[in-house]
Amino acid sequence: MTDSRAQHQKRMVRKKAVVDAAIAHATQDKGLLLVLTGNGKGKSSSAFGMVARTLGYGYKAGVAQFLKSRRDTGEERFLGDQPGVQWHVLGDGFTWDTQNREADVSSAQRGWVVAQQMLRDASLHLVVLDELTYLLNYGYLDAQQVCADLASRPGNQHVVITGRAAPQCLLDMADTVSEIQDIKHAFRAGMRAQPGIDL
Repeated sequence: MTDSRAQHQKRMVRKKAVVDAAIAHATQDKGLLLVLTGNGKGKSSSAFGMVARTLGYGYKAGVAQFLKSRRDTGEERFLGDQPGVQWHVLGDGFTWDTQNREADVSSAQRGWVVAQQMLRDASLHLVVLDELTYLLNYGYLDAQQVCADLASRPGNQHVVITGRAAPQCLLDMADTVSEIQDIKHAFRAGMRAQPGIDL
């Protein structure tokens, strides 16, 4: 059943009043901490979309990719070559590939030193910490140190953290948390990762 023109207009007038009031109430500016978690596809892609937005405004961004060791992804090929982007691939590969906890811990700790430098750099409008949740869940990094570094970053710097099963300490600190739900995925039907879509 569709609304009549008058019913639709009445509903939209009410909706506009609610939206306008919410916009009028939002008067603060600060660097946000966003956590993109869940089992679904699109967490890193969303974060890289924010890198593109940041560049669109003429700001600078930094990306730290933990765990991943590939240097041939579409996002790095494009965004990593853009002026104003610091791009760091900091992993040695997924843990099921490396199968070496000591090496993974060492790699994570070396990578966090790079992330700390970005979190201290006030010229970076946005810092993406891709797949960071795994390093905390596996105990590769000290969660208290990570949270302290996030809390002491420049006041207007935005940070996006991606990865499954975000730990509670990150959820508690975050200004925005989005959980990406997995309903269906082509990989389970035997589809390989597709260039431009998955990598």
